[in-house]
Amino acid sequence: MTPPGASERVLEQLGHYESRNVTYVDPAGGWPIVWERARGVHVWDAEGRKYLDLTAAFGVAAAGHANPRVVAAGRAQMGRLLHAMGDVHPHARKAELARELSALTLERWTEGRPAAERQTGKTIFCNSGFEAVEAALKTALLATGRSQVIAFEQGYHGLGYGALNVTHREHFRGPFAAQLGGFAGFAPFPTTEAELTATEGVLRRLFQEHSVGAVVVEPIQVRGGVRVPPPGFLPRLRELADEHGALLVLDEIYTGFGRTGRWFAAEHAGVVPDLVCLGKALTGGFPLSACVGRAEVMDAAWPAATGEAIHTSTYLGHPVGCAMALAQLGEIQRAGLVARSAELGRELLDFLNAAVADLPGVRTVVRGLGLLAGVEVHGPDGAPAVRLVLDVVKDLLGAGHIVLPEGPNGNIIGFSPPLTITKTQLAAAAAAMGRCLRARLSST
Repeated sequence: MTPPGASERVLEQLGHYESRNVTYVDPAGGWPIVWERARGVHVWDAEGRKYLDLTAAFGVAAAGHANPRVVAAGRAQMGRLLHAMGDVHPHARKAELARELSALTLERWTEGRPAAERQTGKTIFCNSGFEAVEAALKTALLATGRSQVIAFEQGYHGLGYGALNVTHREHFRGPFAAQLGGFAGFAPFPTTEAELTATEGVLRRLFQEHSVGAVVVEPIQVRGGVRVPPPGFLPRLRELADEHGALLVLDEIYTGFGRTGRWFAAEHAGVVPDLVCLGKALTGGFPLSACVGRAEVMDAAWPAATGEAIHTSTYLGHPVGCAMALAQLGEIQRAGLVARSAELGRELLDFLNAAVADLPGVRTVVRGLGLLAGVEVHGPDGAPAVRLVLDVVKDLLGAGHIVLPEGPNGNIIGFSPPLTITKTQLAAAAAAMGRCLRARLSST
């Protein structure tokens, strides 16, 4: 039994010894909780309180927290080989995972094509999502000889100095603008067919004005507010990239591995990228990411190894992460979690729409794909209902449901639960959100 006050002691210690910009502690109390353990779709805090996790810990726990087969794979690997030597002396799990990622992406995407058009993938392993994006940016520069990149407004690709150039939000970019390379131009991210027409005009202008080597885009903007583009968006990007000799880079770090009801979100549009960035749900909880590219692109970009790689890290292709990733991919397939995400995703949208029906004094929009959804809330004047959403997110936490605010204003309640969640649990979470919204609105 954890002693009372354990959370307070942890937060006090963090206040003394962690950068004060990291952990927000609400002066009124109730936020954050201190995680003690997690299993399946549930989290327990330091006082032993149980929560239903509707975030999958930023989308990581796709096959459930502490999935037994994934944990067992990690433990077995730790007992056999805890660490290897990155780019020098390899290990078998790295080769196996690179092969598996090729099969799951480029090979599967092109398997129905004539033999001459089928493709394989080559991988650069990294540690975090933003590093995979930076590997893709480097690949695009080396492959095309062009430094400029097109990205999208409200896009989020991580906070390393390379990735920060293509992350749009001023909150993240502004403090460091003086040290950024400024090699990206931004186009509006469309959510309707009319917006797509306007976006295409901006894209054509950017291509004309700059020597563009890559277009970097999330198939669905998650941190940007669970923004889903029209069906023609990615195919149009593919056409424009081909027309101008640029590479299409898809950031599937959040949307990959079944999150949207397909293995990868781009599959809804039938688009094959030149490079795809993967992370989060790849391992179920170990820091490992990957940039997977068409073999011919990767070979054109990167010279053969001569003993000193020009892009590497100490933990490149970590054996524990690779073992866990292989187990995680196996679990997603074994449990049919991709199809489950598609089926339950439709139910989730119905539950959310029912929960916000006829709310007094606000306007809501529910959107999403698979087990990725957002409820956008605006006041009667059309302004983002930021305070209301933040209060509801905190109220839900107090009621045992973990959700996060999304979007640049924080007025979208985001849902990205483990793909193992049940229909009953989704219905209960949506109903709890509706009750919290109504309670807050009735008290104003």
